[in-house]
Amino acid sequence: MCYFSRNFDFFFVDTTPFHDKYFNSTKHTYDWKDPCLTSLIPSYMPQQDVDKALKKAKAKWKFVIGHHTIKSAGHHGNTEELVAKLLPILKANDVDFYINGHAHCVEHIINSDSGVQFLISGGGSKAWSGDIEPWDPKELKLYYDGQGFMSMQLTQTQANFAFYDVFGNVLHTWSSTKPEPDS
Repeated sequence: MCYFSRNFDFFFVDTTPFHDKYFNSTKHTYDWKDPCLTSLIPSYMPQQDVDKALKKAKAKWKFVIGHHTIKSAGHHGNTEELVAKLLPILKANDVDFYINGHAHCVEHIINSDSGVQFLISGGGSKAWSGDIEPWDPKELKLYYDGQGFMSMQLTQTQANFAFYDVFGNVLHTWSSTKPEPDS
């Protein structure tokens, strides 16, 4: 699903079809009441749909929202299938931000290879207290392993983000800017 505007495009991606463990797990049985396309059509590649939609986007700011992490210093770590299959598409289509949950923490990572910013607001559930992987401090702008949430305010030229703990205390703020649109 996507929403197109002149200034902002939001793409909501079901990241489960990218994640092999949901289809190949020997530890868990996942009951897909309605099979998804990857199980019905072995040649189906969900990244083709994402790439096609992103190529149509003309807005200044591009946001992709998914459930699973692509990059994370937390308990779940990087999702290698998304790093391999989705991240190159985000980079090729100049996506500004990838927003996700799943990680049970609050994070902000700026990937030096792609320029994509990873905003993780997954701290609404069980926290992993102290479960963090070493990460380049030039990329990892925030890691908070407690419950929390994120907000964003957008204008034509600025995207402002704030990360909070459950008491509403600001943990981290960040702004990204782009020039005024051509007249």
